[in-house]
Amino acid sequence: MTTKKEDKSSWAIGGGILMGIGIGFFFLRENPLAFVGCILLGLGVGLIITSIISSKNRQT
Repeated sequence: MTTKKEDKSSWAIGGGILMGIGIGFFFLRENPLAFVGCILLGLGVGLIITSIISSKNRQT
């Protein structure tokens, strides 16, 4: 089992949000709600990746 210091799965949430912001800037002029949608999509992807990584860490 990994300790909190070794567990980097929570980084996926921040990375997903940053990717969502980066992608959302391309849509900001056309549709501001698409910007918010990209941020939420990035958050969702980050949460899914975090759950996958943490479940794999528990199995080993």
